[in-house]
Amino acid sequence: MIRTTSRLRERLRQGAAHPSLAWVREAGEQYRAVPSPRPPVPWSTAAAHEGLLVAAGVPFVLPLLFLLTSAQFWLFCTVLLPVFVGGLSRAQRSRFRALGGLAIPDLSPVSPPGTPWPARLLAWCTAESTYRQLGYHLVVGPLLTLLGVVALLGCGAGVLLSTVVGWGWLMARGTAVRGGGQTPSVLIFTAIGAALLFAAPWLLVRIARVDRRAARALLGPSRARELQQRVADLAESRAGVVDAADAERRRIERDLHDGAQQRLVSLAMNLGLARKTLKDVPPEAMQVIVDAHEEAQAAIAELRDLVRGLHPVVLEDRGLDAALSGIAARAPLPVRLDVRLERRMASTVEAVAYFVVSEALANVAKHAQASRVDLSVHQLGPTLRIVITDDGVGGADPTRGTGLVGLRKRAASVDGTLTITSPLGGPTVITVELPCEL
Repeated sequence: MIRTTSRLRERLRQGAAHPSLAWVREAGEQYRAVPSPRPPVPWSTAAAHEGLLVAAGVPFVLPLLFLLTSAQFWLFCTVLLPVFVGGLSRAQRSRFRALGGLAIPDLSPVSPPGTPWPARLLAWCTAESTYRQLGYHLVVGPLLTLLGVVALLGCGAGVLLSTVVGWGWLMARGTAVRGGGQTPSVLIFTAIGAALLFAAPWLLVRIARVDRRAARALLGPSRARELQQRVADLAESRAGVVDAADAERRRIERDLHDGAQQRLVSLAMNLGLARKTLKDVPPEAMQVIVDAHEEAQAAIAELRDLVRGLHPVVLEDRGLDAALSGIAARAPLPVRLDVRLERRMASTVEAVAYFVVSEALANVAKHAQASRVDLSVHQLGPTLRIVITDDGVGGADPTRGTGLVGLRKRAASVDGTLTITSPLGGPTVITVELPCEL
């Protein structure tokens, strides 16, 4: 049984899905089967709501019939059709939201505010959303409404014919309902009415379901537009997270610089003063003071490196050029620096560029066995291009845990790219491209 279930799940993952199951992807690439919603039972409350949704769509066809038969139709098409179609789409969305339980998002404007009306009309005529709306209002909507009217009339006829036993005696003899012969016409009409009472609500439910799907596809944003908006929202939220993380690093840097570092400096000064002024203490006590003084100085040096690694003050005060000059000066091997920046960039981008260069130089000093490094930082329009070249042994592989994966992730946090060229024997070239603005 378990093997059969696994085989069925594998077939469903490959596309052989059973029509009664809908597969929903969950975290960790897991799937679970969810029964697809069944159509309402005829003459149930849900079916009555579906019939009300279909019936509410009938009035929307009347304005279109008036326009198609009006002598001023072409003038209307050229001047007022965009306003009319937009209002009709909003009314249809309200119908589905109030009666169908379907919230269809509004369409975004096809032209920015303040655009002259000829340009707005041209943009509206060339937008793909316009043709989707017209397709619904002129083709899909009227066709479904016609079917809905037939189904509603079928419901009424079914009620009328199924009750012919109760009112058929009012008709004159010889009519179709009350024939004069031996044919049980009343039973025939009752059977027809019962069939209509089952078929007409069933048809109404199907029409309502098709209408929902058509409205979702034609009156709302397209799938491509939804994905584009989703990507934009994710990019904006990602930029907010990156900015928040950068602001948090700055706060920690300020707290360490103004709090713990100042206390350690004061402690080191007091210990140094005690080391120089106290001459009559035992040698053991003096050795304790000396050790404490040296430990305090080492702690200050480590704390300064930590603060500089969180967010260097020179980067915020003087910009990326000065910060990179400080990195090159502190590097354990010669660095030839070439920086050409036209203007200041976003603070988050400057921080990413600073840490990428700092970590790359640390990797070169640790793994490359290089004698020198060439570092060029150029601002090319909206892109910041960083090229780090060393004359080391080469063979850098991001999969071996040399920190290159972290560099690539740091660059990708601001939609940047990082490429590595490192043949055996060198040289190794790391190229980073970052957007100047987020």
